[in-house]
Amino acid sequence: MRRLIISFLFIALPLIASAQYKTERLLDVGRSALYYEDYVLSIQYFNQIISAKPYLYQSWFYRAIAKFYLDDFVGAEKDCSEAIRINPYISDIYELRGLCLIRQGKFSEAIADYDKTIEFEPRSKNLWYNRVLCRIEIKDYEKANSDLDTMMVMWKTYPKTYTLKAEVCMQQKDTINGAVYLDKSLELDPYDGDVWSMRAMVSLSQKKWKDADTQLSKAIHLKPTTVSNYVNRALARYNINNLRGALADYDKALEIDPNNFLAHYNRGQLRVQVGDDNRAITDFDYVIKMEPDNVMAIYNRALLLERTGDLRGAIRDYTYIIDQYPNFWAGLSNRARCYRRLGMTAKAEVDEFKVFKAQMDKHNGVQPRWSKAMAHNVRKKSEIDFNKYNQLVVEDESSMSHEYSTAYRGRVQNRKVNIDYMPMFLLSYHNYINGIRSSYQPFDTEVENFNVANKPANRIYVTCNSKSLTEQESVKVFAAIDSLSAKIGSNSSKNELNSLLLQRAIASGMAQDYSDAINDLNMYIQSDSTSSLAYWQRAICQARMNEYEASKGVDVRLKTARAISDLNEAIKLNKRSAYLYYNRGNLYAENSDYERAIADYTEAIKLDPNLAEAYYNRGLAHIYNKNNTAGVQDLSKAGELGLFDAYSTIKNFSKK
Repeated sequence: MRRLIISFLFIALPLIASAQYKTERLLDVGRSALYYEDYVLSIQYFNQIISAKPYLYQSWFYRAIAKFYLDDFVGAEKDCSEAIRINPYISDIYELRGLCLIRQGKFSEAIADYDKTIEFEPRSKNLWYNRVLCRIEIKDYEKANSDLDTMMVMWKTYPKTYTLKAEVCMQQKDTINGAVYLDKSLELDPYDGDVWSMRAMVSLSQKKWKDADTQLSKAIHLKPTTVSNYVNRALARYNINNLRGALADYDKALEIDPNNFLAHYNRGQLRVQVGDDNRAITDFDYVIKMEPDNVMAIYNRALLLERTGDLRGAIRDYTYIIDQYPNFWAGLSNRARCYRRLGMTAKAEVDEFKVFKAQMDKHNGVQPRWSKAMAHNVRKKSEIDFNKYNQLVVEDESSMSHEYSTAYRGRVQNRKVNIDYMPMFLLSYHNYINGIRSSYQPFDTEVENFNVANKPANRIYVTCNSKSLTEQESVKVFAAIDSLSAKIGSNSSKNELNSLLLQRAIASGMAQDYSDAINDLNMYIQSDSTSSLAYWQRAICQARMNEYEASKGVDVRLKTARAISDLNEAIKLNKRSAYLYYNRGNLYAENSDYERAIADYTEAIKLDPNLAEAYYNRGLAHIYNKNNTAGVQDLSKAGELGLFDAYSTIKNFSKK
C-alpha cells in the first residue's frame, strides 16, 4: 500500500505542477491583455481560470478591473465581492468595489468600502479624498468636515483638501470661509484651472466682477476648452460694461460647444443691447430650436421680429405665449399693436378690449419700465418672469463635477512618455486600419510572397495598429489557434510546418499570448534561419512582452537588445523593408538612442516616402534630441500625409 501511494504521488506531482503552471500562464497572459487595453480578451482568459479554479481571488479581481474599464460596474462589483469573500484582506479589491459603487450612485455603500480600505492603508490620501467626495454627495457635511480636518493635519500641503473644504463651506452657504480655503489651495497649486473657476464663482456670487474676470482668465489659460469658463467670464465682463469682450467670450464658447444654450441665449440678449437685432434673432431661433417651449426666448424673438418689421412672425410668437398665459397683458397689447400695423383692426380691438377690461378690473398687467438698477440683473434658467425678459440667464444650480482618484489606470498602463511614438508594424490577420489614409496600405514583398506561396486560411497583413478584439473576434482567433495546433501535430512537411508555426505565432500574438508566439517562432527559426518574417514577428512579440514587464518594474534592457538583434537579422534578410528599419528605430527611440533612431527612420522614409508614421516618430526623436526645428518639420510632413494627430502634437510642443 505504501509503495502504491508513493507511486501515485510521483505520477500526480507533475500533473499538479503542470496545472499550476498553466494557471499562472493564463493569469499572466490575461494581465498582459489587460495592460494593452484588450479588456474583452482578458476577460476570456480570467474566465478560463475561474472555471478551473474558482477559489483564486486574483482571477476574480482582474476580471473586475477589465469589467470596470468596459463600464460594466455592476459586473465588476459582483466580481469584487466574490474576490473579497475568498480573500477579505486585500485593500485594492475594496478600493475598486468602492469606485464601482460610486459609478452606480451608491455612495453610502462606497463609504463602507473606503472605511475598510483605510483600515489597511491609513496613509493613502486618495482613499481619504474619495471618501470625502462620497460624504459630500450624500450631504453628510459634518463627517466630511471631520475627515478634511484630519487630512489637513496629515497632508498640510495637499491642495485638494482645501478645495474640498471650500466646497463644503459653500454648500453650507459660508462663502467667506470658502474663499479663504480656495485661496489657500491656489497658494499651494496655482495651476489648477478648476480651482480658479470655483474661486471665480465665489466672486460672481459676491458681485466682484473684476475679480471674477481676472480669475476666470487664469482658469481659461489653464483649461482653454472649458465652455462654462467663457460663459461665466462673459457675465463678469457684461457687468463691467465690457460688451465687446463678453460677446467674444460667447463666440468662443459656441466655437467649442455649438449647442450651448446659455451662450446662445445670452449672446442674443447682448446683441439686442448693441442694436444687432437680426443676428440676435438668429440666436433666439437656435435657442427655440433646442427648447421649443422656452417662452422667454419666444417672447424676446417676438419683440425683435416686431422691431425688424416681421409683424406676422411677431404675432405668431405672441400668440403662442398668450395661449399658455391668457392674462399676459403686455403680450396682448403688443399683439394688438402688430394687428393695427397690418390693418387688422378687428383683431386689434379684441386684444385692446381684453387689456382695457383687465385695467378696469384692477388687474394691472402693464410691465414696469426698466430702471438702471435692473439692467444688470440676471435670472435663473428655469425662471419664467416676463418682467425679466431682457436679463441674462444663469444656471439654476452651480454644481461641481468631481473626479475620483484611482491608481488602476496608472498601475495597468504606466506609460513613460506624455506623447507616445506611433506603434511598430507587425504581422496580423487584421488589415491596416490606422485611420490615417484610406488610400495607403502597407505592402511588404516577403509578406505577399508568403500569402501567395502558402495560401493561409487567414490572409496575413502588415499593420501598425492592432485593435482590441471583440468577443466574436477573440473566439475566431482561439479557434484558429486550435485548428493550427491540430494541423501542426499531424504534419511532417518541413515547409508546411514552418508556415503553420508562423500562422499560429501571429494568432497567439493577436491573443496577447506572446510567450507561446515566441516559442513557435523559435521552432521556426531553428528549422529555417532565412525567414525575415519570423525574426520580424519575434522582435515584435519580445518588445511587447518587454513593455508589459517594464510596467512591473522589471529591468528589460537585455531583452530589448534581443529584440534589436532579431530586427538586425530581419534587415539582413530583407533590406528593402521600410517597416523593419522603422521598428528598429522605435526600439532605439524608446531607449533614448535618438541618433540611431533618426538614422533608421530616415532609411525607412527613403524606402517608403509615404510612411507618415516614420515622419511622425522621427519628428518626436528630433524634438527629444533638442532639435525642435527639424522635429516640427517632420511632424508637419506627417500631418500633410494624413496623420492628423501630428498637428495637435506640434501645438503641444509649440506651447512648451
